Amino acid sequence: MEERQLGSLGLRVSALGLGCMGMSEFYGPSDSAEAVKVINRALDLGVNFLDTADMYGPFTNEVLVGKAIAKRREAVVLATKFGNARGENGEFLGVKGDPEYVRKSCDASLRRLGVDVIDLYYQHRVDTKVPIEETIGAMSELVEAGKVRYLGMSEAAPATIRRAHATFPITALQTEYSLWSRDPEDEILQTVKELGIGFVAYSPLGRGFLTGAIRSLEGLDDRDARRRYPRFQGENFQKNLAMADSLVELANKKAVAPAQLALAWVLRQSDHIVAIPGTRKISRLEENIGAISVTLDSEELALIEAAFPKGATAGDRYASMDTVNR
Repeated sequence: MEERQLGSLGLRVSALGLGCMGMSEFYGPSDSAEAVKVINRALDLGVNFLDTADMYGPFTNEVLVGKAIAKRREAVVLATKFGNARGENGEFLGVKGDPEYVRKSCDASLRRLGVDVIDLYYQHRVDTKVPIEETIGAMSELVEAGKVRYLGMSEAAPATIRRAHATFPITALQTEYSLWSRDPEDEILQTVKELGIGFVAYSPLGRGFLTGAIRSLEGLDDRDARRRYPRFQGENFQKNLAMADSLVELANKKAVAPAQLALAWVLRQSDHIVAIPGTRKISRLEENIGAISVTLDSEELALIEAAFPKGATAGDRYASMDTVNR
């Protein structure tokens, strides 16, 4: 497994991490016992970067990850997040970033994960009601207290990233990035590279769309959150499916899986980018890891660009975009 450096403070992680969200929520029924097997198989194969958040479940995903790594903690770079507040019944309570909430969230995550320190602690979404300097200041106190090693942000705008980084060094920015989500290319990728901040691409497979496995909404569970995303609906779905089919054709010609081609494209964009595809199946995990060995020459990159030109994806990423790029 290839390793890459995130940020300028010395954090190194596997080029492909593992997003654990879907093991507990959002993509239909899940099997916690199988999820533990997937996590351990990932570790066996050299994937050391695990991504979770307090709001996944809610709260249960951190418990699951903690259980899976209990005997392998030293082999893991553990990332979790706070900021998307939820109640015990799963209700969404908005975005919170006040210092008291930061401290309470960290302590709760440490308990659920069963660890003494979080390797990378993200602000999941920016609370525009609280100056970013106050939120990052509280997060920096967690580093000083030994509860957190490195700080991260998610879905933050360039100006916010600069203010945060001036308050305390930010190691990583996590934002959706894939062939069908290329907004970071406008300004964000350049900003983080300039500041020496690593970039973590979540949903690098377009929430599974770029694998070629999703042909209609009928294949998704009634509780699957993707049913509510504009890109998965109506005419948007059909337009996006045509582009995904073009990607499948290119993958077939190269004798690789579509997921491998899509992940290889993300990793090829810069050596400061790490991708964290999620999966609940060992077979998909092993397929994704195969992307590490996929090389792309200039001609192949041009063909992929033609199949998935920037800005061509139909529909927004979320039903509401109010909390991203803030």
